[in-house]
Amino acid sequence: MKEPTKLTVLFVCHGNICRSPMAEFVFRRMVNRAGLSDIIETSSAAVSAEEVGNPVYPLAKRMLATHGIGCRDKVAVRLTREMYDESDYVVVMDNGNMDGVKRLIPHADYSKLSRLLDFVVTDDDGFERNIADPWYTRNFEKAWEDIDKGCRALLDYLQHAGDERLAGRC
Repeated sequence: MKEPTKLTVLFVCHGNICRSPMAEFVFRRMVNRAGLSDIIETSSAAVSAEEVGNPVYPLAKRMLATHGIGCRDKVAVRLTREMYDESDYVVVMDNGNMDGVKRLIPHADYSKLSRLLDFVVTDDDGFERNIADPWYTRNFEKAWEDIDKGCRALLDYLQHAGDERLAGRC
């Protein structure tokens, strides 16, 4: 019997040095703790090429470390068509990232593209669905809170989405 392919989640932000690597490593820890690391795979990328090859931004790395999460050896990579096509979910941090993905990957299946905070259920129609870039705002704590909330909601969504790869595991 053929082993089922992993469910893949790709997080995307502008430079792949703050928000998307934070989401990648936060989500990976949640997946590990849920006992789903053999089924769910996660990675991250940028819509911009300006930070390619650079490590996680020191303040983002420090925020992860504060919560007991390491990100050693992670360097920024730019989103490619192959990465997009091979991902089941492409999760961006804000509307600008969504536009960037569509520019980089024209004529794609955008049904797998969403913002991280789209998975957060709320009754507040004014709920901000964008995660502000802490590189500009300097508010890494707020970015952490939004990313953590979004990752929890994403994992909950995946566990209840009816994907055959997760059947009987959630």
